[in-house]
Amino acid sequence: MMDRRLIENFDWSVIWTLSGIVCIGLLSIYSAVYPQIQAHPTNNLFVKQLIWLAAGLALMCATLFINYQRLRAISPWLYAMIVFLLAAVLVVGKQIHGSKRWLEIAGIQLQPSEFVKVIIIIQLASYFSSQEVATFPSIKKLFLPVAMTLVPVLLVLAEPDLGSAIALMAVAGSMILFVGVRWKYLAILILAIIPLVIPIWHRVLKPYQKERILILLKPNLDPLGAGYHIRQSKIAIGSGMLWGKGFLKGTQNKLHFLPEKQTDFIFSVWAEEWGFVGCAALILLLCLLIFLILRIAARSRDRFGSLIVVGVAGLIMWQALINIGMVVGLLPVVGITLPFVSYGGSSIVALCVGVGLAENVSMRRYVFQSH
Repeated sequence: MMDRRLIENFDWSVIWTLSGIVCIGLLSIYSAVYPQIQAHPTNNLFVKQLIWLAAGLALMCATLFINYQRLRAISPWLYAMIVFLLAAVLVVGKQIHGSKRWLEIAGIQLQPSEFVKVIIIIQLASYFSSQEVATFPSIKKLFLPVAMTLVPVLLVLAEPDLGSAIALMAVAGSMILFVGVRWKYLAILILAIIPLVIPIWHRVLKPYQKERILILLKPNLDPLGAGYHIRQSKIAIGSGMLWGKGFLKGTQNKLHFLPEKQTDFIFSVWAEEWGFVGCAALILLLCLLIFLILRIAARSRDRFGSLIVVGVAGLIMWQALINIGMVVGLLPVVGITLPFVSYGGSSIVALCVGVGLAENVSMRRYVFQSH
C-alpha cells in the first residue's frame, strides 16, 4: 500500500498535460498510417503504438513504487548494461534502412539508443550529487562525466544514429550547466572542439549526413534527392495555413509525399491537418510539460532528485527542439522522434519512464522537507 503522503505530492498537472500531447500523437499517427489501418484493422502501426503506450504507462506506474534514491546504488550497473547493449547492437543488431539500431529480444524489437538517454541522466545525477563533487566543480571533476557521456555517444554514432547522439550530448551538457561550470572551462571546451570539426566531417559523418547539412545551407540543392524530405515537409506545413485542412484530409500525407511521416516528420502531418493553431497548441503543451517538470526540480530538496528531473526536462526539450527545427528546415535532418507524438515503441517507453522518475521525485520531496 502506498503512503498517503506520497499520493498527495503526485503532480497531476504533469499527467494532464502529457495526456494532451499523447492524444495529439495518436491522432497524428492514425492519420499517417490510415491506409494501413483500412487494410489491416487489427495489425498496424497505430495498434502497435497503443500497445507500446500501454507498456510505457505501466512502467511509469511501476517506477513510482521504487524510491528514486535507490537508483544511486544501481546506476553503475544500469550504465554498464546499456553500454553492453549498445555494443551488442553493432554486432548482432537488426539492420533497417542501412542502420543497425535495434535488438530483437523474444520477438520484440528494442532500440537501446532510446533507453540510454534515461540511464545517462541517472548516472550523471548520481555522480554530480556525490559529496566529492561540489557546485562549480573543477575541470578534473568534469573529465569522468564527459567520458561517461562520450562512450555511449560514440557507440550510437556508429549505428549510425546522429539524432540520438546529439540529444545525449545536449542532455549531458544541460545537466553540467545546471550543476555549475565556470565560463573559462566552456571556452576551453569550445576551443578543443573546433580542431575536431574537419576530422569529424571527413571521418565520422556518413555521405548522406553531409548531404543533409549541405541542404540546410543550400535549400534548393538536389530537391529530388537529398533535399526531398525537407522540401516536402515544408510544403505540408505551409499548406496547413491557419486552421489546417482537417483530420485525414492532408494531401501531402494522403498522397505519400511525406517520407517517414509517422516518425521523424509526424509534426508535418499534424501541421498540414491542423494548421498554425494546431501547431501552436502542440508547442504550448510541450513547453508547459517542460515547465511543470522543471517546477518539480525546483521543489526537490535533494541534489540527486533535482538533477534527475532537470535531465528529464532537458531530454524532452532538446528532442522537441531538434525534431521541430529539423522538419521546418532550421536544422539538418538527423532522424529523431518528437516526444510522445512520433511512432516508436522504445521512444515512448523510455520517455514514460523519464516522466515517472520526475513524478517519483515529486512524490517523495516531503522526506527532505521533514528533516
